[in-house]
Amino acid sequence: MTTAKEIMHPGAECVTGEQTLADAARIMRERDVGALPICGEKQQLLGIVTDRDIVLRCIAEGRDPGSVQCLELALGRPMVIEEDEDAELVLEVMEDHRVRRLPVINHPDHQLVGMISEADIARHLPQERLAEFVTAVTAAR
Repeated sequence: MTTAKEIMHPGAECVTGEQTLADAARIMRERDVGALPICGEKQQLLGIVTDRDIVLRCIAEGRDPGSVQCLELALGRPMVIEEDEDAELVLEVMEDHRVRRLPVINHPDHQLVGMISEADIARHLPQERLAEFVTAVTAAR
């Protein structure tokens, strides 16, 4: 059985809720990632900000990414998976909710320990299952 911990990219860097979207964009560029978790005290996950969020929910609305805080874009609770969950459950969550990135938390502290992206999935799945996953995640909403 492969677990979420075995698939994930460990040590995801967080932004704070108070950091601006411009800060988040710079970090994304430096780390070559398309999303950053938003964390509070002790790596508690508060949300996720994506490059798409910055473009569609800030810039396209005429807002200033230098003054909009990351937490303003964090809507609802992000989908998460615990590090000891089976990889098949990871796929089901990502497919059912059509998310391309999934934060991994530990138990019982619920602290962020890593992220799973489509690239992580691609490295760990058999070719047939990968095709099913890509079809499900990219299906029209």
